[in-house]
Amino acid sequence: MDIHRRTLLRLTAAAGGIAGLPTTLFAQPAYPNQPVKLVIPFTAGSTTDVVGRIVGERLQQYLGQPCVVDNRPGAGGTLGASAVVNAAADGHTVLIHSTGHVANAALYPGLKYDTLNDFTPVTMLASMPNVLVVPPDRGFTSLQDLVRKVKAGPQKFVYGSSGNGSASHIAGEKFRIATGIEAAHIPYRGTPQALTDLMGGRLDWFLAPLALAAPLVQGGKLAALAIGAPRRSPLLPQVPTTAESGFGDADHLFWVGMFVAARTPERTVAHLHAETVRALRTSEVRARLDKLGADAAPMPQQAFAQQVREEVLSTTALIRRAGIRIDS
Repeated sequence: MDIHRRTLLRLTAAAGGIAGLPTTLFAQPAYPNQPVKLVIPFTAGSTTDVVGRIVGERLQQYLGQPCVVDNRPGAGGTLGASAVVNAAADGHTVLIHSTGHVANAALYPGLKYDTLNDFTPVTMLASMPNVLVVPPDRGFTSLQDLVRKVKAGPQKFVYGSSGNGSASHIAGEKFRIATGIEAAHIPYRGTPQALTDLMGGRLDWFLAPLALAAPLVQGGKLAALAIGAPRRSPLLPQVPTTAESGFGDADHLFWVGMFVAARTPERTVAHLHAETVRALRTSEVRARLDKLGADAAPMPQQAFAQQVREEVLSTTALIRRAGIRIDS
């Protein structure tokens, strides 16, 4: 009995010691311990969706759990973003969004979330430049030539976008303001419709996603004047960048990035970041992104967070200066 009593006392003391340890040692199970949901706030087949699926297919091999895509389109991506904010902040619900995420802070003043304070940026996934394309018969020989002719005949030119408040609309207004030109804006319901009217001569130019415009340029249906990126693209190596053309401030680079809810534990964010960067550095993922005209763009987490903060401020200022409204 004495032996049993001493054993019981030791067990009781040990239990008391364990109970006194910080609860944080037991509050966080290993991550991930269930499938990871990739919330993509656009339709299947969109650029953001395709990038998210390419990265997700490799990422799930490193996380050891399935990465399941959940498309939540609507309201410029704000519906999907809201779903992530309202989900458990444990890293199992991840937002794959685009440059539209930083613009929505100004475009949707009634948002039920705070773009900067309710999300933790994890990393950029890919960047995709726009290319300024024109009908071949317009006679524009260069970007400088276009700017010169538009300034000589203000209000006689029109450019298109894939919709009010879209990335191509913001890019178009940034180009217009940076070059000091005046032109009317015609919004379309998507990029294909705008490209169709551009080829039909009903528009003078359009800042199109490189992947969609490159085949039309290569086929002679459109002419490309400049790439909105820091360097030339292997898809159109003969086309100069906007900086080479003398208008470096006109760039508006489209990117896709990864975010989680702001309350997600730092350890979980760090693990998700490390494995996502690992996926982005594989030759398979890079090759698949190359076919989209996209560059894999892994970034340190803090650097991406800083870029998001800066872009929220700069894009908000641009939207207000240009008077961009999603219902206009």
